[in-house]
Amino acid sequence: MAPMRRHHILFTIGGAAVLALLVYVFGYSRIVELKYTGVADVMNAIASSTPVVKPVPVLDIAAYNKKLLQIANCPSVNVKVTATNSAGVATTEFVATTSPSCIWPAKATYPLAGALLPFNRIVAYYGNFYSTGMGVLGEYPPDVMLAMLASTTAAWQAADPTTPVIPAIDYIAVTAQGSPGADGMYRARMPASQLDEAVSLAAEVHGLVILDVQVGLSTVQTEVPLLKKYLSMPNVELALDPEFAMHGGAKPGTVIGSLDASDINFAAQYLAGLVRANNLPPKILVVHRFTQPMVTHASLIEPLPEVQIVMDMDGWGSPSKKIGTYTAFIASEPVQFTGFKLFYKNDLKPPSTRMLTPAEVLSLTPSPLFIQYQ
Repeated sequence: MAPMRRHHILFTIGGAAVLALLVYVFGYSRIVELKYTGVADVMNAIASSTPVVKPVPVLDIAAYNKKLLQIANCPSVNVKVTATNSAGVATTEFVATTSPSCIWPAKATYPLAGALLPFNRIVAYYGNFYSTGMGVLGEYPPDVMLAMLASTTAAWQAADPTTPVIPAIDYIAVTAQGSPGADGMYRARMPASQLDEAVSLAAEVHGLVILDVQVGLSTVQTEVPLLKKYLSMPNVELALDPEFAMHGGAKPGTVIGSLDASDINFAAQYLAGLVRANNLPPKILVVHRFTQPMVTHASLIEPLPEVQIVMDMDGWGSPSKKIGTYTAFIASEPVQFTGFKLFYKNDLKPPSTRMLTPAEVLSLTPSPLFIQYQ
């Protein structure tokens, strides 16, 4: 057998490290193209090749603005605009915009590239796996629930073909309790096994996970950071439920609780830090509301480039009552985007006789981009 040449011996000794470096820099397919025969050839290839730099994604601002106007559902008017070109000739045109009397779209910062809203609509099934009474997630076996979710998302997609629908598993990760518990906080944190189940179910439908938090006598500042592992995942979002944020020692369920803008801003800033640290797409923060006092100082809530905020109307009742609540407490105080909750059971309690249809919800001003079913 012919003796092995020296550079072949060198490659045998250090080949693994060099190959790993090449794959890291250029990718496997590029290494195949180099067709190296030894260490010298490999190092020459590294010196002469130029790595491919991927372009940094950017937000399509024109498309973003156009979609905001579409979901605003405001009457449009033509505004006369006159401009002078480089030749000094004045030209006049009429540009369509929303009526000055309409307060939508909300004035908020532009998100980072990769933002889901307003380009998509999210349809979420809500509940807790331990409870059959808190929503559809615990009421039905997983396969039945996922089939229902698929049918529901298809209905919303048919109602608005211009906006892709993303399914979501909206899991109550911290639940308010009627008993104080060991620490007297009147809330229970769900174990990792249950959160993992939510992540797994969402993966089956290529959807999102929304972790809902009911703090009881605890605080947003305490509970949200405990979910860091999951909120650091690219497809896991956060929701806060002021109804069960109690003050003055009141037990959850005895009175309607509240959160302040400072609590919501803390959650948004915490999520923004995770987005930056983990190079994630913008997060979504959902805030439930069905009365004025549930969210105090709402005008001070600050959407961030890293966090999109949805104010979700989650009251139940007849169609007219729900529309009235949405108009009074969600649409009248623009934050960024809106949501609408539908109840399979409570929306049919007398005197109500039916649930709102997707078409009816989509006709609201503004059109909700987050739809939640309990």
